[in-house]
Amino acid sequence: MNQTATYNKESFIQLLKDRRSIRRYDENVKISKEEMHEILTAATTAPSSVNLQPWRFVVIDSPEAKAKLAPLSKFNQQQVTTSSAVIAVFADMKNLDYLEEIYGKAVDLGMMPAEVRDYQVIAIRKVLSDISNQSNRETILIDSGLVSMQLMLTAKAFGYDTNPIGGYEKDQIAEAFDLDKDRYIPVMLISIGKAADAGYQSYRMPIEQVTEWK
Repeated sequence: MNQTATYNKESFIQLLKDRRSIRRYDENVKISKEEMHEILTAATTAPSSVNLQPWRFVVIDSPEAKAKLAPLSKFNQQQVTTSSAVIAVFADMKNLDYLEEIYGKAVDLGMMPAEVRDYQVIAIRKVLSDISNQSNRETILIDSGLVSMQLMLTAKAFGYDTNPIGGYEKDQIAEAFDLDKDRYIPVMLISIGKAADAGYQSYRMPIEQVTEWK
């Protein structure tokens, strides 16, 4: 992409304003695996610390998987039962395991010179091998929050609606879907589908209230 490319600002801002947290979906609309793949692929262009992409997704769309999720989703049953799918977003504590693969592929695709890869891989592994689990956890949760927001905006661009869900049994969700709960940290659930209602607009505090200029 040309670094000087311009985009339609008005359309993008309208998309931001049109995004709502939807709690009831049209149960007759099913997102295909192919289209979900497109949505997730676009969403994962989100930035992450040293490009380690610690996010992991479980797309819960079969009746059996939804039935497994329902008792874990507390007061968010309607989103689970009516949505086309619920995407469980996790953060991988062992994201450093993919360092060589990610940077090596960047070289193979002509995105990075080999000498840059060699230098960065050594430097990154040295720094990240020494950080605490808590620092790693904080970083990967931020990164996974970025991809989650981008996923919701991408879904809106594809004509679908979403709802970020924090009310669920976080201590049980990984094992329920056959993941190592010590490795994969739950970030949020995101319901996705075609909205069956318009949702509610929500008030945003003015910039003057939330910003300081120095």
